[in-house]
Amino acid sequence: MNTFTSLFKLDKKPIKGLLAAEWVMLGYLALTLLLLLFTFTKAQQPMQMLWGRLQIVVMTIALWGVYRMIPCRFTLFARIAAQLALLSWWYPDTYEFNRMFPNLDHLFARWEQDWFGCQPALLFSQQLSHPIFSELMDLGYAAYYPMIVIVTLFFFLFNYEQFGKASFIILASFFAYYIIYIAVPVAGPQYYFNAVGVDEIARGVFPNIGHYFADHQEALRSPGYDEGFFYQMVADAHDAGERPTAAFPSSHVGVSTILMLLVWQARARRLFFWMLPIYVLLCLSTVYIMAHYAIDVLGGWLSAILFYAGLSFVYLKVKE
Repeated sequence: MNTFTSLFKLDKKPIKGLLAAEWVMLGYLALTLLLLLFTFTKAQQPMQMLWGRLQIVVMTIALWGVYRMIPCRFTLFARIAAQLALLSWWYPDTYEFNRMFPNLDHLFARWEQDWFGCQPALLFSQQLSHPIFSELMDLGYAAYYPMIVIVTLFFFLFNYEQFGKASFIILASFFAYYIIYIAVPVAGPQYYFNAVGVDEIARGVFPNIGHYFADHQEALRSPGYDEGFFYQMVADAHDAGERPTAAFPSSHVGVSTILMLLVWQARARRLFFWMLPIYVLLCLSTVYIMAHYAIDVLGGWLSAILFYAGLSFVYLKVKE
């Protein structure tokens, strides 16, 4: 009951301006707006992209206004929750930009072949095709967004002093990945293998397909036990909002690694070890379902460490 009532207790020293997480969003919005203006004639839906950005600004200001009228933890959380929810809008927006640039999957597939001597995304599900293993992989992949929600709620409810920092790092990491996805147009195996042909990929043929994904979004069917509950969850999510974008580095791996680092830093050992098996499954699943190359996973781990350290430093300096 005390926790519930504290949600609506008015803050004695309410935050007057925008939150750090909101400033990050506005920075990303301004950067992509500038890019949109430079590529306006090449964009396929420029007015829709402009209108969406205007709506986000209006919503952010409105939620700030509500918080100023009722400055409590609940209205502050609503501001952060809204920005997290909007990540699903920002994600396909990266495709609207990188579809203007030539695809780079042929380079990543070639590097994959040179480093591993094969295509792990092609062989992983073939070698381990049992329904139980398939469902475990899809469970891991489907746990991505629940992990974000759980960690966010943990900091809000049980470690409120670090809530601002955690929400800033999570949102800033997403936008950092989105910037990379715009600049490095890699679609991933499920799209590239489908465009080239699995037989050609198996023979080690990785052609440059240029601007193929500018107007093609067809992907290979996800491998595994297609009658499984978690398989259907992943397939439905893919059909609802996936695009040929955001392969390198893997934000699934990167953001989930950052979540683990945040929980470990907060000394929430029980939560950390409860999440650990799911985290391992998630990292493996990105290659298993052919969403990513193995190189993308390595890139996700490295970028997560860099983002976590860098953003923690930035937040500390901003708060001083």
